[in-house]
Amino acid sequence: MARKHPSAGRRTGAAAPAAPTQAAPSAEIAVATVRTVELEPARTRSEHDLLGDGEVPADALWGIHTKRAVTNFPITGVPVGHFPEFVRALALVKQAAARANRRLGYLEPGKADLIDRACTVVAEDRSYDAAFVVDAIQGGAGTSTNMNTNEVIANVALGLMGRKPGDYAALHPNDDVNMAQSTNDAYPTALRLAVIFGTQPLIKALDDLAYAFKGKAVEFADVLKMGRTQLQDAVPMTLGQEFDGFHATLKEDVARLGEIVGLFREVNLGATAIGTGINADPRYAALAVEELSRVSGQPMVLASNLIEATSDLGAFVLFSGTLKRVAVKLSKICNDLRLLSSGPRTGFGEIRLPAVQAGSSIMPGKVNPVIPEVVNQVAYMVIGQDLTVTLCAEGGQLQLNAFEPTIGYCVLSSLRMLTAAVDTLTKRCVDGIEADRERCRALVQGSIGLVTALAPTLGYEASSRVAQRALKENRPVADLVLEEGLLTEAELNKLLELEAMIQPTRRQRAATTL
Repeated sequence: MARKHPSAGRRTGAAAPAAPTQAAPSAEIAVATVRTVELEPARTRSEHDLLGDGEVPADALWGIHTKRAVTNFPITGVPVGHFPEFVRALALVKQAAARANRRLGYLEPGKADLIDRACTVVAEDRSYDAAFVVDAIQGGAGTSTNMNTNEVIANVALGLMGRKPGDYAALHPNDDVNMAQSTNDAYPTALRLAVIFGTQPLIKALDDLAYAFKGKAVEFADVLKMGRTQLQDAVPMTLGQEFDGFHATLKEDVARLGEIVGLFREVNLGATAIGTGINADPRYAALAVEELSRVSGQPMVLASNLIEATSDLGAFVLFSGTLKRVAVKLSKICNDLRLLSSGPRTGFGEIRLPAVQAGSSIMPGKVNPVIPEVVNQVAYMVIGQDLTVTLCAEGGQLQLNAFEPTIGYCVLSSLRMLTAAVDTLTKRCVDGIEADRERCRALVQGSIGLVTALAPTLGYEASSRVAQRALKENRPVADLVLEEGLLTEAELNKLLELEAMIQPTRRQRAATTL
C-alpha cells in the first residue's frame, strides 16, 4: 500500500515570528544587530468550484468544497470525524457504489479498483477520521459531508496512484467517487448504517450491565429488606429481587433495540436526488445495495418506494424514542441506587456504592454517588436530543428533509454517550456494590409494613389497629401482635419467615380475631 497522505486539517507552512531587535553590545557599535528568520512560504494548492478558485493546504485530503463548509458551519466544533462509525459507513457506501458502477460498465476498472482500495483504507484505518473536518451540524441536508467524503476518497485513491492531492484530472471526487449518487441517497444510507454500527456496542454494554445486576441479585438473594411505594414502607422483599428487577428491565431494552435498529436496514441508495433514480442506471440501486450488504456485513435491503424513503425519517423518530426509553430506565435505576445508598448514617443505607473519589472540598470523609449522577445527566441529554430528533423529522418539506444532519448528530451522540455511561455504571459502580445486611434487617423489623404480611391471617381491621399502635407508640409490630394475643410466637414466626413474605402463599384467617 502506498504511503498515505498526512491527515487533513493541519496548518501547514505557518510562519515563524521574527526575533526582536537586539540592543548594541557597546557604545562603540553604532548599528544594532538584528537577527532575522527566513520565512518558509505557505504550501497550498488551488482548487476550483462553482464559486471560483480557492486555496487549500497542499497535503490536505479534503478540497475546496470541504473548505467552504468548514468556513460556513462553525457550529458545534464536533466534526463528522468524531463519529468513526459514520466515517466507516460513508466509505462503505462509496465502495458499494464504485463496485456497482464497475459491474454496470460505467466506471472503468482501473478507477473502480483505486476507489475500492481507498474506501477500504478509510473504513478500516481510524487515522483518516481526522480528514472528515466538516461540522456534524450543517445546512444542505448533508451535502458538505458527502463532498468531504468524495474528496477524501479521491485524494486517498490519488495517493495510491502516486499522484498528489488535488490531481482530479486523473480521478475526480464528483464524476468518479460520487458517480450515480446524490447526497440525498448516499448520506442517509451511510447514516442508517452508522446507527446499526453504533447500536452494537450499546447492546453489548446493556447486556453487560444486566448481567452485573443479575450477579448482584444472586448475591443478595437472602437479604431481607422493606420494599417501598411512594417512598413509604410497603411490604418486605429481598434486595436480590430488587436487583433482579433492574436486570429484567434492561434485558427488555436490549430486545427492543435489537428489533428497532432493524428498520435501518432499509435504505434508499440509488434514489439519487428525490427518489426517481435520475442519472443512475435502472439496475444500479439493486446492485449498489447488494454490494453494500457485502462490504458492510449487514443485510441491507432496498426500500420499496424510493420517493417515500428519501423524504421520511420515521425510523429515526422511533429509534430515538427507544434510546429515550433506555435513558429513562437507566436514570430511574440510578435514582434508586442513590436512594438505597443514601447516608451513610442518616439515609436508607441499605447498600454501599464503591467509593471512587472524594466527595467534597469542605466536608472531609464525604463520598458522593458520582457514577449514578453522571448517568442521570447523560439520560437527560438523550431525552432532550430525542425531542430535537422529533422536531427535525417533523420539519422536513416535500421530497427531502434538510435537517437530517442534526438528527444524525443527536442519534449518534446519544448512542455514544449511553454506551460510555452504561460501561461506566457497570465497571465503576454496580460491580462493586455491597449490601448492608444488618441495616436492611433492622429496617424490616422496625417497619409497620410487616403488618401487611399478617393481614390475610389477622384481617384488615385488626391489622390496621396494630399498625396504628405501632406508629403511635413507636413499637415493633411483632411485639404488639404477641401482646394482644392475636398469634402465638410460633405462628408469628412462621408468618414472618423469609419465604412467606416474599412470594405468593396461601394464608388461613385466624379462628379468633380480637
